[in-house]
This record gives sequence, structure tokens and C-alpha cells, in this order.
Amino acid sequence: MSAKIEKTIQRQKERIAEGQYYEAHQQLRVIASRYTKASDWASATDILFRGAQSLLRAGQGGSGGDLCIFLLDVFNKSETKPDASSKGKLLSLLRAFPANEPTKKKFVAEMVGWSAKYGEYPAGDPEIHHVAGSAFAEELEPYDAERHLVLGTKDSAEVLANLEFAWYTADDSHTAPLYAARGALPYLLAGNLRAANKFFLLFTSRLSSKPGLQTQQVSTSASDLRVYPSLPLLNFLGLLLLSVERGDSSLYRQLKSHYAAHLKEVNWDEALDQIGEMYFGIRIPKQGNPMFDMLGSMFGGSMGGGAKNPAAGNKTLPPTGGLD
Repeated sequence: MSAKIEKTIQRQKERIAEGQYYEAHQQLRVIASRYTKASDWASATDILFRGAQSLLRAGQGGSGGDLCIFLLDVFNKSETKPDASSKGKLLSLLRAFPANEPTKKKFVAEMVGWSAKYGEYPAGDPEIHHVAGSAFAEELEPYDAERHLVLGTKDSAEVLANLEFAWYTADDSHTAPLYAARGALPYLLAGNLRAANKFFLLFTSRLSSKPGLQTQQVSTSASDLRVYPSLPLLNFLGLLLLSVERGDSSLYRQLKSHYAAHLKEVNWDEALDQIGEMYFGIRIPKQGNPMFDMLGSMFGGSMGGGAKNPAAGNKTLPPTGGLD
């Protein structure tokens, strides 16, 4: 960073410290625009990153968020790839946003779009999804959290399991399978069996510690299963994961037949049809966009669960971690 850039940043930081937020914001935009027009991407990046950081730390989410989005515009114009440096800047800014700042969702959406365009992951960078999903979980925004965590890292399944279980505790006890499905089925639809299994194990482990819930351990030569006599749909989900792991289409068909009466009570048909085609080659008529339409519809609430505010009854979600 040149001495000139450093001097400019320090001058604007002083304005921010004095409470001259509007003036600092406008000056930072003007200076960054000048460097952008000259294709001096490094200088524009330094100005916008440090300026946005100072404004966000001062609690100025709107103006700080505006500079964050401007920074992404610079990354797009300069065709900057998602590497440790560029992602590090963006994720540190994301963590600095004040809680429930409206600009954050736009910043996250554009960050995901940038990482999909210039990175190796068509659905967006997993680390970005993980940090964004964890942040939304902390802020009791479960629908937004779900969308990102299911496309996140190996650590995201634990965050999602904690989120869904905490959300479930604000609902009726018999709704546990609905909240388990909100993690297990989307992970399967995203092609991530390992995360689906991890999520289900963590969710059911927490569920089994609840007093009064009957469980039975069933062991065979091939596997060990925990059975919930009062929650047949939870048993279905566990056996569904087992059938996918084995690649056993006959077991899958038997499951759907055996639990048909219970499955009529929930809106999982479309998801299960997609899973049948993805993992067992059971063809279904094509209509619309496959996976992302499905994930969008499920996270909107069509799978069940989520009928109450996750903070209802003064309940709060536990810390998710991953936001250091």
C-alpha cells in the first residue's frame, strides 16, 4: 500500500472517529471511483476495504455495506478470483456487520455470485456459505441460514443441527422429524451424503437426551440403528440415509411403501422423487429446474416445521461457532 493511499485512509478514519460518517462515506466513494476508472484495482480495493471496515466498526451498517458492495463490483470488474486474500477481506467485513443490517443480505448474495463466477464452485464458495449461514443463525434468521449452511463446509452440518434442534424446541414435541428433514433432505439433494449423515446423527443425539422420549437400539450384522417408536417419520429418515449409503433401490422402494400413510402427512414427495432419481435411477417426469428450485421451495417452509418464530417463548438459538 502506497503512502498516499495510507494517508487518505487515515484521514477518512479520523472523520469517522469524529462522527462525520456521511462525509467520510462520500469521500471514500469518490476516491475509489477514481482509482476504479484508472483500473488501479489494488488501490481501489485498499480504499474500499479499509473504509468499509471503519464504518462497520462504527456501527454504520448502511454506508459500510454500500462500500462492501462497491468492493465486490471492483472484484468483478478486475476478475479477481476467490483466494485467501480476497475471501479473507470479504469475510472479515461480513463478520463486522451490525446485527440485522438489511444491506448484509445483498452483500452475501453478491459475494456468493462473485465466488460462483470466478471460483471453482458453481453454487458459490463453501466457506462463504458457511460464514454467512452461521451469521444468519446467530441472528435468528433460520431460512437464510439453511440456504447457506447446506452448501457450506464440513463444519456446517453441526451449525445446522444446532439451529434446527433449537428451532424444534420452540415447537411441539412430535414435530422433530420435520426439523430433522429440513437438514437431511436438502443435504441429500445437494449430493452431500456425508453431511446428511452427520447432521442427522447430531440432531438425533440431542433429541435422544430429551427426558421422556422412548428409543430402542436395533443392531444387525450390517448396521446399528436407533428407533423412535413415537416418531415414525424420524425412523424413515434414518432408514432413507441407510438406503442411500448402500445404494439399495429395493430398500428405498420398501421404505416408501411401508411409511406411505405417514408420508401423506408431510410434503416430502417432490424431494423424495428427486432423491430416488439421483441415487437410485428411478426416473421421474422432468419439470422446472431440478435441485435449486427444490432447495428454494423446501427452505421456504414447504417441508414442514418452522411454524413458529425460532425465538418464541423467549428461546434463543445457541452460539454457532465459526465466527471468530
